[in-house]
Amino acid sequence: MPQIVILPHAERCPEGLVFNAEQGDNLIDLARSHGVDIEHACEMACACTTCHVVVREGFDSLVESDELEDDLLDKAWGLEPDSRLSCQVEVGADDLVIEIPKYTINQVSENQPNQSK
Repeated sequence: MPQIVILPHAERCPEGLVFNAEQGDNLIDLARSHGVDIEHACEMACACTTCHVVVREGFDSLVESDELEDDLLDKAWGLEPDSRLSCQVEVGADDLVIEIPKYTINQVSENQPNQSK
């Protein structure tokens, strides 16, 4: 059973988190079910980059990204070679270490308090 490690993120997961997963589980669904509020402006339809994560360990165990995901990732803030959209990641056989980037390209988040215009 693969283990998922979410590295600490000041807003989304201040303490970091470790939990178990089943092979084939969707990463964003798992994270959210464990209280990690990964942003997902397109409701996980692979139409934005707000759920961008960096897979620090276990990247090679994942099914490769498709062309649509790759095209979207090109627009992600802080893109790295091991970046993925968490809505598209199915857990593989290996443990994963995930970093949530500090920023997204989403200028206004529905989860933020009222923002003046």
